[in-house]
Amino acid sequence: MLLAVLAACASPGPLEKGGKAGLVAVRLDEAKLSQAYTPRRLALLVGVSQFQDAQWRNLRYSAKDAEDLASTLRDPARGRFDRVRVLTRPEETTRASILAALRQLREEATRPDDVVVVYFSAHGTLARDGKGELKRYLVTTDASFRTISQTALSMDALKSEFDQLSSRRRLMVLATCHSGSGKSLLPRELEAELAGIKAGFYARPLEESSRASMVFAASDWGETAREDEGLRNDIYTHFLIDGLKGAADRNIDGAVTATEAHDYARRRTYAFTEGRQRPSAEILEVGADPVVLSGSIDRTGRPELFSYNPRLDGFTLKVDGETRTELPGGAAVMPGRRTVELTKGDDVLIREVVDIAAGERLPLERLLSQAFPRRSLAVLGGMFSFVDARSRDELLPASPELALVLRLEERPLPDLSLLFDVSGGRGRRSLHLVPGAGVPFTYTSLSLGASVPYTWRWERLSLYAGPRVAALYLQRSFQTEAFTGAQQYFTFSPGVVGGVVWRLNERLELTAQTQLMVTYVVVDGRGQAVGFSGGWAGVGYRF
Repeated sequence: MLLAVLAACASPGPLEKGGKAGLVAVRLDEAKLSQAYTPRRLALLVGVSQFQDAQWRNLRYSAKDAEDLASTLRDPARGRFDRVRVLTRPEETTRASILAALRQLREEATRPDDVVVVYFSAHGTLARDGKGELKRYLVTTDASFRTISQTALSMDALKSEFDQLSSRRRLMVLATCHSGSGKSLLPRELEAELAGIKAGFYARPLEESSRASMVFAASDWGETAREDEGLRNDIYTHFLIDGLKGAADRNIDGAVTATEAHDYARRRTYAFTEGRQRPSAEILEVGADPVVLSGSIDRTGRPELFSYNPRLDGFTLKVDGETRTELPGGAAVMPGRRTVELTKGDDVLIREVVDIAAGERLPLERLLSQAFPRRSLAVLGGMFSFVDARSRDELLPASPELALVLRLEERPLPDLSLLFDVSGGRGRRSLHLVPGAGVPFTYTSLSLGASVPYTWRWERLSLYAGPRVAALYLQRSFQTEAFTGAQQYFTFSPGVVGGVVWRLNERLELTAQTQLMVTYVVVDGRGQAVGFSGGWAGVGYRF
């Protein structure tokens, strides 16, 4: 490869002698240049088997787990990793040594397209930090059973180091657990405390993945990760390694990606433990450039259907009536026209016919968005009312109104919605300025609102809540002996909105919405801040 650079002539006084500045060809070593721009494949594997504090029982296979995985990743016919660093000796598996190794890895993996694997096989535990919050910890060689939060490696610190890697193709595997059994120990007082907490406590607090990163865990939150004497490995790690040797290549393209390896190990671990251990995964982005852990893509693979979205956990993927896998996970299918179903028990979430080509990777969430319209228009009826009694007596009593609400789901972000509403009413009411005497009038009210609520979804039920702004127009006309004429008010108001939606079928839904607003009005020359609210209910049509 030739690079031309601008340089002055080498002879002294070139301009005086008639020489010209020009381009000088510089030949660089093409192999070295190519190497400098080739993505690297780096791995840091940690197996913590021995502990200074006798309260932690030694693990039989953690060091072997790391060494066995390293052998597969180094294999030039499989993993082809450029550098695999293994930490198993006691002096290498202290808290400080592991953090130092992670920081060194960050200095080495400087390219966004580097493939980086970080693996831990160790005890896990739970403890309260300095603020009293319950946190997860990796038990290092020097961790003290009585001062866990000060001496063990917190998952928050581990996540922070992992997130600082420049690589956008990175994987962390945690062959550990925090349930109090298996590869986990808990202080007795904490174990007793957790025993009295309902299972809802174990809502999975897995580390939030950064863009294009993956976090695999050998067991689900609250479950036990196990070593097995027959396998002579951590169970999940054994099947992960087995998958990397080629068994996990479900789409038969010659390579085993991270998700293929995890899905293979998850299914085998679940079967081996008879359902007592369910490996989990948190994956933010899986696209056309997955993390290849073993082999190389040397041919177009079969098309794949997959989902790692927590909303679809527990659903079963069926293709052409045949059960293929339980989500999260994926399955390879033959190219062509396929009938895809997502089911849970006897309920069918979607049934779609898709044309899928060789090499295509189809996220099942895309079928959901196609199957269920994300827009709805609802016709609602309800009441408009000022919050305080004085405003209801002097401005406008509670009054009926009709509303139209347009809702755009997953805009501008997946868990947000855009709501636009128009509501109004017209009729006759009476003011109660003095006891026992009413002042009749006619009124017209009109409100235009917009909001961006956060939305929670559970199958057919959706709840939303968030900020709202609205323009309010109110007109009153009097025909009395004391006063004849009209009054008008127009103001902008901030507030909040909340609502509930129950989907009857693919198109129809029942919906209810309420809002609470604050506005400023002038009555008889006096300004005052007042609150007003509205509540509507009705039916919506999704389109």
